[in-house]
Amino acid sequence: MKILYGIQGTGHGHISRAREILPELSKVASVDVLMSGTKCKMTLDGQEVSQRRGLSLSYDSNGGVSYLKTALEINPIRFLRDIQSLNVEQYDLVISDFEPVSSWAAIKAGIMCIGLSHQASFLSNRTPRPPIRSHLFEHVLRRFAPCHKAIGFHFLKYDSFIEGPIIRSEIRRLDPFQGDHMTVYLPAFNPETLASVFMGFDQVKWEIFSPDCESTISKGNVTICPVGNETFLKSLESSAGVVTSAGFETSAEAIYLGKKLMVIPIKNQYEQLCNAQALKKLGVPVAFNLDKSFGDKIHELLIKNNIHRIPEFADSERLVKRILRMAATHNAGKKSLPAMA
Repeated sequence: MKILYGIQGTGHGHISRAREILPELSKVASVDVLMSGTKCKMTLDGQEVSQRRGLSLSYDSNGGVSYLKTALEINPIRFLRDIQSLNVEQYDLVISDFEPVSSWAAIKAGIMCIGLSHQASFLSNRTPRPPIRSHLFEHVLRRFAPCHKAIGFHFLKYDSFIEGPIIRSEIRRLDPFQGDHMTVYLPAFNPETLASVFMGFDQVKWEIFSPDCESTISKGNVTICPVGNETFLKSLESSAGVVTSAGFETSAEAIYLGKKLMVIPIKNQYEQLCNAQALKKLGVPVAFNLDKSFGDKIHELLIKNNIHRIPEFADSERLVKRILRMAATHNAGKKSLPAMA
């Protein structure tokens, strides 16, 4: 069997998940990898990857999605050319982790496409949503990277096609303990802004990781660090808790390691608002601005020892077997409609 594995390069979670699934998938199939997106600094070590521009979100410095920057960076003609030029007919199966070029090429050619992502979990109406739904973003979540069948990942198994989180092996190998610092990963915020806020909570040290930082800077009880896999893992392993955006993977990893957790969803990022609602139901404190209420939540986070749990995590080997069963039962001669549950 020959498989094309498409990865959305915007967001580290997609690549982290691929690092766990690709070795298992490569044991039973010939796998080519395509990655699109312009906002990720992580790579797949030792894996040959075909790059496409794809589609990416852009952020402002205040923790929100910038619609203007996003619109200016979209190149629709290039996107359509990428779809047209992709020789997807050579594959028996396309797996897309919210990667639109491979998804649309597969749908267009009638090649089976399995959506394998956290975003795929939103094909179910049982997945938590914020109090006010966005019909526009609901449509985007369903049509951004369409598929014939889906396997979603979320904190809980809200539907039959949803699995628990995949925890990368680097996290599973850690020996977590409670140190004297808190780990902060809020990539949509300016690091200087974050430093000025967290310096006000001087009862603990703060290690802030930012994609906008080129070298380590210390200011009182705050250290601003470049985003690096090893340094971040070391900080996470020994932290007393984690303050992060409402991204799926980092939140799941913090819970897996038994860390206290607080999230600030990225403004205008509907998926993160959905995640925040799910985490809130699990008892995780959620803030929306760096205001007084944020300070109150930080004080509470530092005082209380609330540890949250996820009942089940996904297993990569079992997941690959499920993918192969889905592919085996698919009628290759019939063009199924994209999943729109």
